[in-house]
Amino acid sequence: MKIIKRIVDIKNWKRSSKSITILIIAVLFVFTVLSILKPSEKDMMEHASPQMKQIIEENNKVDVKDEENNSKAKNLIITYNDLWVVSYVSFTTTGANAIKESYVGFLGEEYNAKSGMAKFSGQMINYTYRMLGCGENVLHGAKLTLLLTTLSMFFGFILSIFLALGKISKNFVIKKLCSAYIFFFRGTPLLIQLFVVYFSIPAIFGFSWKGLFEGSGEAVYMGAFVAALIAFSLNSAAYCAEIVRAAIQSIDKGQHEAAKALGMSYGQTMGKIIIPQSIRRMIPPLCNEFVMMIKDVSLVFAISLMDITTISKTIMSSEGNYLVFVPALIIYLIITAIFTFIFGKIEERLSIYE
Repeated sequence: MKIIKRIVDIKNWKRSSKSITILIIAVLFVFTVLSILKPSEKDMMEHASPQMKQIIEENNKVDVKDEENNSKAKNLIITYNDLWVVSYVSFTTTGANAIKESYVGFLGEEYNAKSGMAKFSGQMINYTYRMLGCGENVLHGAKLTLLLTTLSMFFGFILSIFLALGKISKNFVIKKLCSAYIFFFRGTPLLIQLFVVYFSIPAIFGFSWKGLFEGSGEAVYMGAFVAALIAFSLNSAAYCAEIVRAAIQSIDKGQHEAAKALGMSYGQTMGKIIIPQSIRRMIPPLCNEFVMMIKDVSLVFAISLMDITTISKTIMSSEGNYLVFVPALIIYLIITAIFTFIFGKIEERLSIYE
């Protein structure tokens, strides 16, 4: 019966995978078509009003080498955001008689984003573009969130294996040290841990995170990134250690005794028998910890690291528009949904052989 059940599960998994593949291809096809039909940047620029076109033309004629006239070039701000299937362009002049025009491009058409749903859509495109870090370096927006989460979980998991083995060790000193570490990081707020790593430790040892990357144009952000990575990795290690420990201790003790009877050492038993079996039991809680870490990373706004939350807060402060938090919420939801789906499939795949 078990063999039949496994065969049925494998067939269902293959059928489900085929359906998912077809769905992904269909979605990619639709996105490709919409992207092709999207108005080009040139088309969007030409949609400006005659008055705005005249201002653009006057600014283009300004000789940038002429310091007296160079200030005139700063009177016009043009923003163009290309977000896959839709685009957004805005023209803003400064001064007493400021003028602002904005347009949304979709399906080969340009729509005036002055009011109503078009204005709301334009704002969402603009905010999403900036929060995702489009056009910026790798340490911006959603890319920073994902990079910091992935690296923190990776280093945290490696450290957690040693902590878990230490906590179940028969050596009294090692056991207590590992238990104290886990208790400390699980018993204190992550935000305070981040502050200690970023502010307190440099003050105690007389260095600055920025100084580690002196000479780099991104020294401040690189320093903050390393500090955040250390804080999140140490915190993640404590939670993952309990997951690893529980998974190891869930393996039947008879397997330890059997390995010992075969003359295997403790290291061989753990490395070749116990840990390989416990990995499948670790995956569901580790996946949950990864999803939680994605949301915890938003705390880096406290040290001005430019992730999704920090960028949305900056936009809100500069433009006074609280709608900026709507795309931020959606971006987090989409990222979480994608990883939840992936982890769900991994769990499904591994459960076939249980």
